[in-house]
Amino acid sequence: GIFLLICGSAFALLGVSQQRYQSDTQVLNSFQEARLGLDQIVRDVSDSGYPPPNQFESALPNSYADTPVAWSPFYVGSNPPIPCSMSGACTTPNSIEMIIETNPAPQTGIGVQYIRYTLSNNILYRSMVPKNGQDPTGFNTNTWSNAVPFVQNVMNNALPAQIAQINASYPNMFPGGNPVPVFQYTCDTPTGPQTCAAAGSAGTPTNIRSVTVTLIVQTPTPDWQSGQVRVVELTGRGSRLNAFQ
Repeated sequence: GIFLLICGSAFALLGVSQQRYQSDTQVLNSFQEARLGLDQIVRDVSDSGYPPPNQFESALPNSYADTPVAWSPFYVGSNPPIPCSMSGACTTPNSIEMIIETNPAPQTGIGVQYIRYTLSNNILYRSMVPKNGQDPTGFNTNTWSNAVPFVQNVMNNALPAQIAQINASYPNMFPGGNPVPVFQYTCDTPTGPQTCAAAGSAGTPTNIRSVTVTLIVQTPTPDWQSGQVRVVELTGRGSRLNAFQ
């Protein structure tokens, strides 16, 4: 009887340890996935706009970047393209979507690519297609066609009920109970860098100097002991390579 009691206690402790290990592993995996995703986004932003357009004025469109951050609408149809206003006229870039122009591997000769990030249904997607001079959100380019899940369980744009549930455990995660932008843009203005939405006529994609990226990532299942969700928040910032493009 004593032996059975000892064995039962040991197995109970083992079960608790396994549950705690699984819960901690989920948190760690979510953190690592978010960290790798954040690092890649920041790296893409920091490499955007390469090479400068004045090096390839007579080259094909995929040989140079017109601008570090692409936009829609009005990206095509005029020469040079007419940038939309970040205060509301831009379909993209916005708080949950961004398309940049960059040459991710100049040594390979693959040319400039459109790299698109889009948050949809709590999944941050990433796609990369060759730049062909077309609108990056248009049918001919279709940057969404090869989008793949990049970071899972991204809760920045969560529903009100989900935000309330997360705020019960993390009161400062969603200020005011509002969604948190994935992408926040800073623009160059005559008086210095400002938030693009408040930069007036200078608040256009061509003037974007840097992008602050915030990822709020939730574990797939609640904590085994408390029954509450586990959430991590990571923030990074990328600045475009060619500051005078």
